[in-house]
Amino acid sequence: MKVELKLYAFIERHVREKTGSPAPRFVEVKRGTTIKEVLERFEVPLDIVKLIFLNGVHADLDAILNNGDRLGVFPPVAGG
Repeated sequence: MKVELKLYAFIERHVREKTGSPAPRFVEVKRGTTIKEVLERFEVPLDIVKLIFLNGVHADLDAILNNGDRLGVFPPVAGG
């Protein structure tokens, strides 16, 4: 199955520093794969994950991915 993956801000930078390249825009996953498993695959520290959107809807780490899903992962943000 193929899932679209978008990592934002310093989460994307973290993956680039760990792997030497940016996270791929699309990833292949097996049926039953959770969001947590995808993030662990790219060595994303779960403590820097603040918001997760799956197909535009808030999701948690245990959500199971399906073919064609769009996954967005955000760190805490500040601003004013």
